[in-house]
Amino acid sequence: MKALMKTTKSAKPHEVEKKWHIIDADGLVVGRAAVVIANVLRGKHKTSFTPHVDCGDNVIVINADKIRFTGNKLADKVYYKHTGYAGGIKGITAGKVLEGRFPERVLEKAVERMIPRGPLGRQQMRNLRIFAGSEHPHEAQNPEPLDIAGMNRKNKVGA
Repeated sequence: MKALMKTTKSAKPHEVEKKWHIIDADGLVVGRAAVVIANVLRGKHKTSFTPHVDCGDNVIVINADKIRFTGNKLADKVYYKHTGYAGGIKGITAGKVLEGRFPERVLEKAVERMIPRGPLGRQQMRNLRIFAGSEHPHEAQNPEPLDIAGMNRKNKVGA
């Protein structure tokens, strides 16, 4: 009877091996890139995935200012925030955010909304570094390139 029993092994925080990945966001669609980044940050691409442990990898995203939207979302999509005062809701379009001072916030917020809320999600978001340009200060970590276009393509039927 012992041969038929299967056990599930949970990863311990000290057993997790973290890698560094780099993603060039030039020409990628926001939502499709955010899905892959969120899964890598959570560690769902690993066989040792454990929901209550930070077993994800570190992700560096470059050229976040060259990310794109499909359809008319650049002009129609509105990001809302509230000042805390009565009637204090403010909205800004996605196009204005990308043209503004911090264009990397579009991708950062898209990924953040796909990560669980709470202490574990905040820990996983600390493993994400987004840069608007092509330069980054993490060359010493020897990041491996992550092909998002290929990952999205293999999930499509007929591709």
